[in-house]
Amino acid sequence: MVTDTSAETLNRPYQIQRPAGVCAPLIIASPHSGTLYPPDFLRRSRLDLRLLRRSEDAFVDELVADAPSLGLSLICARYARAYVDLNRAPDELDPAMFFDPLPSYARCLSERVAAGLGVVPRVAGIGLDIYNTKLPLSEALARIETVHVPYHAALKDLIEEAQRAHGYALLLDCHSMPSAALPQTSKTGARRPDIVLGNRWGESCSPAVLGLVRGALEAEGYHIALNTPYSGGYTTEVYGQPERNVHVVQIEIDRSLYMSELHLTRSTGLAALRQNIARIFRTIRDGLPALNLGQTLRPAAE
Repeated sequence: MVTDTSAETLNRPYQIQRPAGVCAPLIIASPHSGTLYPPDFLRRSRLDLRLLRRSEDAFVDELVADAPSLGLSLICARYARAYVDLNRAPDELDPAMFFDPLPSYARCLSERVAAGLGVVPRVAGIGLDIYNTKLPLSEALARIETVHVPYHAALKDLIEEAQRAHGYALLLDCHSMPSAALPQTSKTGARRPDIVLGNRWGESCSPAVLGLVRGALEAEGYHIALNTPYSGGYTTEVYGQPERNVHVVQIEIDRSLYMSELHLTRSTGLAALRQNIARIFRTIRDGLPALNLGQTLRPAAE
């Protein structure tokens, strides 16, 4: 594993870890596990840190930390999701949050914005308003420019690097979901899913890729649901272009498998889940060549 510890790298809003050797075409991302809460943000917030942290995909960066040792590139956010949400479009802005009028390009009518979950969230994970007052628009734009833009530039570089080396790329965008996000059983009495895979209802990856990912998870005993209630966010929407040899699958893991959601602490299940995830990544990595993705699909446009 190669980790850059230069001062410039440590000040970036993301961390990238690469394998010591050649990178596989499989890339792992954790955009919601960041834990940096700038002091100015905390002063503006009406919520304490414990409540703000309920927006985090806590410890997902630990769950996927073995990726570089398996030959995979890993990118993790450093700033908290409550500060800037990297799985939202940079123009998903909530007009109710700001003193100033929004720019004409703002996408203020999306369902995510309506729910208070735009690129600069209005609410924390449990639906509580973060701020007491409105914000200057300049502050939101600065957060987007210094956190969101660099993260996605780096992610795009990793994808293009994989395409150049292998002819295709597969990105697994890794998240966690509250255990209350799904009922304990379905109406038919079926087992509650452990993991939800999102591919935007078939748009962000090929059926063969989805089958490989799902099969690797099920081989470890996990019960899988597809696209409900999480079909994928900005990352799957923008980068998932199987016709251009870029495949993206969003992975949502039930938090009760590895942590106490009440206390925001690791449980005894974290170590076992991390080992299982490493095996899942290995299975997907080893299964990709048989799909002939770089040969069967058109090369990426110049």
